[in-house]
Amino acid sequence: MSETWQEELRAKGYRVTPQRQLVLEAVTNLEHATPEEICAEVQRTARGVNISTIYRTLELLEQLGLVKHAHLGHGPPNYHLAADAEHIHLVCRDCGTVNDVDPACAQGLAVQLEGSYGFETDVHHLTV
Repeated sequence: MSETWQEELRAKGYRVTPQRQLVLEAVTNLEHATPEEICAEVQRTARGVNISTIYRTLELLEQLGLVKHAHLGHGPPNYHLAADAEHIHLVCRDCGTVNDVDPACAQGLAVQLEGSYGFETDVHHLTV
């Protein structure tokens, strides 16, 4: 893990804790993971970390702009690093596979929505 996130936490008055590091490592390794999947990954190293710690940590890391979440279906949100968030999610309804696609693929849609409805579209939250 880069020291950037550590510096970011300290600059905003937060401590760099082992739990925060483990959560960021799990998000990095799992790419698109639910809080429960992140918890299971963290508990492989630190059995004492519970799901409420995972949720609180993810909330903080998202507020600080280190992680982002996306809704890839009807279940819980999936988390990924904010640095890797410049993509659209394509989710297979049959097997659940998630593919990341360049946001430029939706440029025509974004232009049409802005022209027709005045909406500025944030395609980075788009899931198809």
